[in-house]
This record gives sequence, C-alpha cells and structure tokens, in this order.
Amino acid sequence: MAYVIPAPTVPALPIADSSDLFPVRRVYCVGRNYAAHAREMGGDPTREPPFFFMKPADALQPVQGGAVVDHPYPPKTTNYHFEIEMAVALAKGGRDIPVEKALDHVYGYAVGLDMTRRDLQDEAKQLRRPWELGKAADLSGPVGPLVPASRVGHPATGTISLSVDGTMKQKADLSDMIWSVAEQIAYLSAYFELAPGDVIFSGTPDGVGAVTKGQTLTGAIEGLGEIKLRVV
Repeated sequence: MAYVIPAPTVPALPIADSSDLFPVRRVYCVGRNYAAHAREMGGDPTREPPFFFMKPADALQPVQGGAVVDHPYPPKTTNYHFEIEMAVALAKGGRDIPVEKALDHVYGYAVGLDMTRRDLQDEAKQLRRPWELGKAADLSGPVGPLVPASRVGHPATGTISLSVDGTMKQKADLSDMIWSVAEQIAYLSAYFELAPGDVIFSGTPDGVGAVTKGQTLTGAIEGLGEIKLRVV
C-alpha cells in the first residue's frame, strides 16, 4: 500500500551539540502563565485553571544557536508580536499523569518564541472565535536547540528575556510562572493522551510588543542559550 501523495516531512527540532533531531508531534501553548503578562493582556493573574491553544507542528521554525536566522513577517497583519517562552519537549506520554511524575516525561528544554498576529488575535477575541489566524501562522514558533534534561535538569528558576535591536523588551524569571511545567503536563494529560514528540510552550512574561521588518530579536533563557532572528 502506498500514499496517494508524497508523505509530508516530519517536523523536527535540533538538539544542542548534536546532529540528532527531535521529531515533533503536537504543539500545545499555555496562555497568560505569568502574572504581569496576564494583567497586560487584560486577564486575571490568579491561579484559575490554565488554558491552552495549539500551533501546527510544522509552524515551528528550527533555529540553530549562534546564527542570525531570517524570520518571515507573515501576511494579513500589521501588528506582529513577539512572546519569549521556554519550550518543553516530551520523551514520554500518557494520560492523567501525576504532577509529581510529570517531569519524568520531559526530554529537554529550549528557547522558543510564540509569534502572534496580534490584530487578528484581538479580532478573534472580540468575535469569540478561535485564535488560529493569530497564533498559527507559518513559522510562527521559532525554537532553538533542545538541551536534554539529562544535561540541564529541569529549569524552575533563571532569567528569561527578549531584546529587539539590543533593547530589552521582556525580562523575568522562570519562577514567575503561575503554573509550573509539571502542573501544565499533568493538566494537559487529563484532556489529551500526551505522546513522545509533544512540545509545550510554557508561557511568556510581560512586555510583549510589535516588531517590524529589519529588526533583530534575541531571545535567551539562562542555561538554555539564545536564539537570534532577523525579521524579513
């Protein structure tokens, strides 16, 4: 039996200091997971149940460390925003994963960006429609090399930051998350059967803002390195 059209390429992320790749199955993104960002987006920073949206796996843009990579400004927007996040890659899956066992499922961590067509997202919110047009643009999820947990552990503290043309725009600590990575995994596993290859974007601090063509974004997380993107 053969496919009737060529099979799509499996989306994959680079591994730090390795030629190996991490195949991506699904991409889950948590919303408003830093209190200050929840406030700037008009939300409540208390520990209400987390909410998630998704990006297509092939919306991820693999970014090798140490190089400035071109990032395309998407069509149909005039308000394209950066959101620095820690990406979490799962090596094991399951349902109803206990919080205390959740981190055992993690392969590694990376610097990520949830790039957003904010004008389209805001319109969708007002019309009570899904967010895909705002959140799921092609290559809207740049991700740097994954650092295995066996090497870096499970980062719960450390600076997460983003600068535009050398000017700091976002800066916080991973400990400022409202819902920890372990809690996010446990919560998601109550609604979905998680699997190896799943990636979770764990939320962004405050300071999100628009970029224009020609600007360079530098995202960094302590212990995970940095990525650089030129908007083209």
